[in-house]
Amino acid sequence: MSLICHFIGGKRTEGQGTRRADVFDPSSGQVAHQLALGTRQDLDDAVRAALAVFPAWAATPPLTRARLMFRLRDLLERRAGDLAAIVTSEHGKVLSDARGEITRGMEVVEYATGIPELLKGEYTEQVANGIDAWTLRQPLGVVAGITPFNFPVMVPLWMAPMAIATGNCFILKPSERDPSASLFLADLFREAGFPDGVFQVVQGDKDMVGDILHHPDIKAVSFVGSTPIARYIYETGAAQGKRVQALGGAKNHAIIMPDCDLPRTVDALMGAAYGSAGERCMALSVAVAVGDVAGPLIDAMAPKVRGLKIGPGTDPESEMGPLVTAQHRDKVRSYVDAGVAEGADLVVDGRSIALQGYEKGFFLGGSLFDHVTPDMSIYREEIFGPVLAVVRAPDFKSAISLVNDHAYGNGTAIFTRDGNTARSFVHGVQAGMVGVNVPIPVPMAFHSFGGWKGSLFGDHHMHGPEGIRFFTKLKAVTARWPESARAGAEFVMPTLG
Repeated sequence: MSLICHFIGGKRTEGQGTRRADVFDPSSGQVAHQLALGTRQDLDDAVRAALAVFPAWAATPPLTRARLMFRLRDLLERRAGDLAAIVTSEHGKVLSDARGEITRGMEVVEYATGIPELLKGEYTEQVANGIDAWTLRQPLGVVAGITPFNFPVMVPLWMAPMAIATGNCFILKPSERDPSASLFLADLFREAGFPDGVFQVVQGDKDMVGDILHHPDIKAVSFVGSTPIARYIYETGAAQGKRVQALGGAKNHAIIMPDCDLPRTVDALMGAAYGSAGERCMALSVAVAVGDVAGPLIDAMAPKVRGLKIGPGTDPESEMGPLVTAQHRDKVRSYVDAGVAEGADLVVDGRSIALQGYEKGFFLGGSLFDHVTPDMSIYREEIFGPVLAVVRAPDFKSAISLVNDHAYGNGTAIFTRDGNTARSFVHGVQAGMVGVNVPIPVPMAFHSFGGWKGSLFGDHHMHGPEGIRFFTKLKAVTARWPESARAGAEFVMPTLG
């Protein structure tokens, strides 16, 4: 059985540790690989390699860094099929969805190719007699990214290109559930020509997370995952003096207005709720049906949910693959159990699915609840699985209050034909990313990604302009040359004139 290892100092290594973890094929339920869990010594080795190359990399002209990003982008495009197959084999998502996440990651690489423009500061001539002022952004040093299982390519590519293009050295700690893609990315960075030590991978579990948060030479940590862990990472990292952006969980609502285009809305909800088996932080997991649209919505959705084509991600006919692990499948199933116990109406029950030839796979069918109320756990908590809860609201004001009163504020959407209703929603909703007739409003790479409330800890959103700010320090310079200086000491606050 193959061993998935680390990538430190430009080469793969088993590291110093002896602990191992199983990596599964979610479709078959069988162990596919062993993962070498790293130690503090392995992390120290990666940090030393990064510190050795950092001064030269930080001094590398931004245009040179941009050209390397162009090469990386070309390699990603050429090898996208191979990378998607790796994602599907360990995560379970269908191949088309795996290719989609690679494309969204490549968009950030494309944004990073503009780093010479993105790092340009501001210049003001003659702020006072003979004095000029300007600003510049400089890298932090060695930074780290801790990424989730649901996007083993996209999320690392939301972090690493931003960090590296701005002159930092980046250490990736991927999810231990689907770690192979991280090594494939490391090989592409090396093939593109990035110096050894600029991009590295240290595998591990929660012990490695703790080591990263407490390592004195790691200056910043970027994280995506569940809210309790995000809060812990933010508070622990900040207490250690690190800059931290920690994106947490979500309970994304879609408000369905009576005037919506119902067939298109149903199609949008199907993809947003059940795509990738609901294992997306931007999945729509709550539909707020306003007025008399609830009945027609349920009637239209129920047969589509029952008819979901579920199978291994490698099958081109599959619309939804397995969940990532047996433990996660069982957790999602327990939420369906809880919804029934709490009194919600289970319109479609996905718990009993069985696929011939894949009986040991981590499959779960799509579930659809109606008459869900805010006091139920399936409404309050992030399920992260193929479960859609329909909540009924009498009017738009009640519907938007449901969104705004929820603990999470990651993404949200409204489906309506009325421009004034949509405008009121956009301006009044308390969430970081908003869609109007768009079910999964993930911003393009040249904007920034992040939520509000319990969905984000830290001051910066991810990638785009916010990514540049997070991975750099701002420096302001005020300069006057000797021939313009006045004679004698000055004891007053400098002013114009």
